[in-house]
Formats: sequence, structure tokens, C-alpha cells
Amino acid sequence: MTKAAELAKMGEVLTNSQIGGRRNLFYNPKFDVAQRGTSFSKTTSAIYTLDRWQATSGSSFNLDTTITQSTTVPSGQGFKHSLKVEADSVVTPSGSDNGGILQKLEQQDVEHLMYGTSDAKNLTLSFWVRSNKTGIYCVQFQTNQGSSTASEKYLHVKEYTISSANTWEKKTLIFPGHTVQAFNAAASNGEALRVNWWLATGSDDHVSADTWIQSGSFASTSNQVNFMDSADNEWYLCGCQLELSLKVTPFEHRSFGEELALCQRYYYRRTIGTSYVDYMPYAIAYGTTDIQGGIFHPVKMRASPSLVFSGVLRASQGNAVVTSSSGFGFTSVSTADSMVFYTHGGAFSGLTQFRGYSIYGNANDYMEVKSEFSGVSAIPARMGLRSTYAIAAARAFSSSRAWLLNRLSQK
Repeated sequence: MTKAAELAKMGEVLTNSQIGGRRNLFYNPKFDVAQRGTSFSKTTSAIYTLDRWQATSGSSFNLDTTITQSTTVPSGQGFKHSLKVEADSVVTPSGSDNGGILQKLEQQDVEHLMYGTSDAKNLTLSFWVRSNKTGIYCVQFQTNQGSSTASEKYLHVKEYTISSANTWEKKTLIFPGHTVQAFNAAASNGEALRVNWWLATGSDDHVSADTWIQSGSFASTSNQVNFMDSADNEWYLCGCQLELSLKVTPFEHRSFGEELALCQRYYYRRTIGTSYVDYMPYAIAYGTTDIQGGIFHPVKMRASPSLVFSGVLRASQGNAVVTSSSGFGFTSVSTADSMVFYTHGGAFSGLTQFRGYSIYGNANDYMEVKSEFSGVSAIPARMGLRSTYAIAAARAFSSSRAWLLNRLSQK
């Protein structure tokens, strides 16, 4: 082999390997990360399922399905999981009904595609799919769904065909770059692009394939099958890759730890069960009936997140345990880096003011911290004086409980 040939071969290896840099724009493309659980029931409301993947429906369409993390995968590809959709009843879409599976992409992750310029980049979408329901399905790009201006939203639909029932098939679709409109989410951390795999659509949502259209209200072509025409139908998706290329490169296998961290930018769940290993960081009693605690997020989150508790909280100091009432009130104040929460309305009784407590709950109790896309705003709200103080306290939490206790006692 000549020197030139060796260099060319080396370049090919670098391009087609992880050494060549991250290529896949999807997060959790192997469906390994499942912080919310592994089985979900979908009806009319949009829900998140396996991390970063959302089951969606328009016009309150009843996409009556069960969505699970499956171990049915194409052989020889290095995958452990797929996303499985099972139809639970027969539903016929009409009008603007639609339903499917999608992932939303953040603007600062796709700005290098240079949409809105003559240099707009093409994207190659590849994925494995399997179903007992054969026929034509559609994948749709939607841009600027996070924009407040309807005229800036564009879509592009492509068809793919499932030819053989219950057989894994790899599909490749090339989406041309959009030269007319740049990404314009409400903020750089807002939603700029979503990719939809449609399973059922009504006639009002049908549109021509293979062209960019200035509208956000169409989903598929009229050839789209109705996956919901039998309660026995199953559809699997696996090994999704979206890359800046005119050809498919080998699938980019990232480590589970890296994939989990990428997903936790948008959502993470933390157990607050009965074991000491599940304890949350220490909290401080700021009265005799309520507590204030701080949390550092495992990664920098997309935007200031919200907090949800499931269960009860227990405040413990040694053998002295005080349990909150069910349905206690609490407020959380957060940045993308940290969060303070404080209960209110007398969630506890018998606390000692300014004393530190370990916080835990019952078995299987947990807290959820969410920074998913919603609406057009991705800008954290302004905080009041007390909230500003709480954030400062949270940032100091990990250095020393004694330091924080002293800080609060001076308040």
C-alpha cells in the first residue's frame, strides 16, 4: 500500500470512528437510559418515556399505546435495547389527528448546521425499525417549534417502507439543509428542531414529501399507514443516528455514563428512600415546622428546572425522626447549577430552628428535577430577595454543614 493510500485509509478510519469526534445529534439513541421507568401508557396527552424520547399526539388524538424499553434488537449491531410501541385498541385518525414518537433538539446543538444560509448542511438520518404492520411510514423534521413566530416554522417529510413483517430493517433518509430560515428558538437553549416518527395521521395533516414547507401543522403524506388499525400491532425503533453527512457512518456507541449525563441536562430522578445511601443533602430547619435544603445538579441543566416530590419527607437527627404530612407544600428556587427547596405551611412539627437534619422518605419515594422543553420560554424567571439568598446558601452547601448552619443562624 502506498503512503497516500495509507493516509487515505487512516482518514477513513478517523471519520468513521469515535476518534473522529461526536457525530450523532440524538441523545439516548440506543434507548439505554430509562430514568423515568421502562413502561408507559400513552393516550391523549404527550408524555416523556425513555429519556429524551416523547410520545406525542395532536388534536387530543388517542394514541392508545403502551411504550416500553424492549430487549428485542437487531442482531450483530451491539445494541441492548429498543423502544417498543404496542397498540392497545383500534383507533382511526381523522382531521388533524396525529400520533408518534419524537425527539427535540436544542438550538445550540444544531447551530453549526447553518440553516438559513446558502451553506445549510444536509443531515443523514439512519435507524433500525421493525413492525408486524408493513407499509409506508413517515419521518418529519420540524424547525423552530420553540419560536414564538409561526412564519418561522418549517417542516420536511420523508417516507420509508417497512417491507417485511417482524423483521429488523435499517432505513436511511437524507434531509436537505433549509436555506431560507435560520433556527430561531426563544433562546440558545430553546427547542430548534424536532424529529417525528409518525404512526398515525388524519387527512388534514397530509402533505407532499421531499420539500420544505412553511407550516407547522402537517405531519405525513397520505401514504402513511394507520398503525392503530389493530390492537395486535407492534412497532420497534432502535439505533437512531442523525449526523451531518451525505452518507451513513458506523453507529456511534457512546458510554452509558456519558449518555446518562447528556440526558440529565434535561431530567434526573433521585431516590429519597429509607436507606442512608439515599439521603438527600442536609437540610436546615428555618422554624419549628419547616425545612430548607439545597441540591447540586449532577450536570449543568438546560435551564432553571422545576422540582417534584413523590411521597413524604422525613427529617432525622440521630434517633429523632420527624415525618412530614402527606401532600406537604414546598417551593423550589433554582438555577441551571443548583436548587434550594423549602417546605411551607407547617409540613413538620417539633423541629429545632437552625438545626441540621438528614432528609429521606419511604421506600420508592423520589424527587424529579425537570428542565425539558416547554412552550417558547427557556429563560429562568427573576428571583425575589429570599430566593436569591436561598441560591447562595445552596452553592455553599457542599463545603460544610456547619458553615451553612452558621450562615443561616445569622439571617
